[in-house]
Amino acid sequence: MSHPPTRSRIKGIILVLAAAGLWGISGTVVQYLFERHSVNTAWLVDVRLLLAGALLLGFAFFKEKRRVWGVWSSKRDAVSLLLFSIFGMVAVQYTFFSAIEHSNAATATVLQCLSPVLISCYLAIRGKRWPTIKELVAVCLSFAGTYLLVTHGQTNSLSISWPAFLWGIGSAVALVIYTLQPQRLLARWGSTVVVGWGMLLGGIAISFVHPPWSFQGEWSLPLVGSVLFVVLFGTLISFCCYLESLTYISASETSVLATFEPLTAAFLSVAWLQLAFGWEEWLGTVCILSTIFMLAFVPKKKRPLGRETGSVQA
Repeated sequence: MSHPPTRSRIKGIILVLAAAGLWGISGTVVQYLFERHSVNTAWLVDVRLLLAGALLLGFAFFKEKRRVWGVWSSKRDAVSLLLFSIFGMVAVQYTFFSAIEHSNAATATVLQCLSPVLISCYLAIRGKRWPTIKELVAVCLSFAGTYLLVTHGQTNSLSISWPAFLWGIGSAVALVIYTLQPQRLLARWGSTVVVGWGMLLGGIAISFVHPPWSFQGEWSLPLVGSVLFVVLFGTLISFCCYLESLTYISASETSVLATFEPLTAAFLSVAWLQLAFGWEEWLGTVCILSTIFMLAFVPKKKRPLGRETGSVQA
């Protein structure tokens, strides 16, 4: 006999759905900035990382005081944090935004959802073991979903450009690095401190490529409002909601509920930006998202690294 969910469990579900919804909306707002305001990808990534990183570290300092600076007390941790900021944070942000720029928020978000399959494959190779039946089925579904998403089921053409496809796959690979590389840092210092520093350092690094004050275009209220939404709601508030949800429900459950993000991005892209999303794309999306459901529910002793540590979107 099943028991009704407790209030705390319901609160956790609402929080993670809110985080996923905000991520999905944020991706669509990014697409709007590219299409309607011709915003430069590097500039948007830089502004998002700098502002969100500074705000997140301020939040961490308010909660944890000196612990914010403790991560720099160890040379090993400092080097690991610098690597995470460049090859994890900047890489996942830039590839994801570039995938949106060359396609749309829905396609970019769904392609990034291939990362759990890539993580499972990597861990199987590193552990020198054969993939489980569940992992093999997930790989087959991910291939089928990607095929439908990028070809419309037509073998002789792509429904998205090659740059869009490559940036999308690159985003999934970057998310694997983003998820696995900082595990020791996350366990020691917590995700708020690690992600906050990762964002700020990543923003400083990309400033050398495209300074935040070098904006090409015309400022307007919709543009400023959209950028602030991406920084505040699509990054800071969504991140805090996601972290808070882990207090009430498990990380495997949050990873499944977070699939609300690509669905939100798809529906908004269709309804707001008039994206043509046919049955092939919807079927491909379902195939890819189903792999998350499959891979999230594995026995605790077999669960891949990062599955229960609350690896987060940013």
